[in-house]
Amino acid sequence: MYTSWIIFGAVMIISLIVSQTLKAKFKAFSLIPTNYGLTGRDVAEKMLKDAGIYDVKVTSTPGQLTDHYNPQTKTVNLSEEVYNRASIAAAAVAAHECGHAVQHARSYVPLKLRSALVPAVSFASQWMSWVLLAGILLINSFPQLLLFGIILFAMTTVFSFITLPVEINASQRALAWLNRSGVTNFETHPKAESALRWAAYTYVVAALGSLATLLYYIMVYSGRRE
Repeated sequence: MYTSWIIFGAVMIISLIVSQTLKAKFKAFSLIPTNYGLTGRDVAEKMLKDAGIYDVKVTSTPGQLTDHYNPQTKTVNLSEEVYNRASIAAAAVAAHECGHAVQHARSYVPLKLRSALVPAVSFASQWMSWVLLAGILLINSFPQLLLFGIILFAMTTVFSFITLPVEINASQRALAWLNRSGVTNFETHPKAESALRWAAYTYVVAALGSLATLLYYIMVYSGRRE
């Protein structure tokens, strides 16, 4: 059990380091202009056009770190700062989200798999905390409840790991296009690459943290008779 807590602590520390580093990089790269003065919106619209995608709309969404691609509505939703700013950070984020749109248009298998799991994972996320709590409280009289909670949590963990290739591939598509289109150059491209690499680390840490938590619950369930 002590091993689990050590793993939790390590994951939390790593997560904090990654988060702070990512924020620092995006803050610094938000001050570096793109070639041609393209805003996040301009970058997104140009990347979609270059990919031959004309049925996806680029919109502005309130808040910070709210950037995402919605396959149901076929919209690339950029936070206001990314949408309006002409910086390397904004360009990297916008291109990354368009990378998801390209995945969707090209029927990228991991994205299709992740999308197919969304309903089940949404259900699992809604109920697993309550089921796990009740399962631990009733572990001696009704251990099957904890097992059900573990199954629900396992679904979210699998989802986290399926998300990794989706996010990494979107960044790869984004970086290749940024370089090819001339939005970045020999000086600014490594910065865009660094920003997206650290963004990917957040998904890696989240997946590892989810796995560590899953193993903890499995250990609790396995040790119920000890």
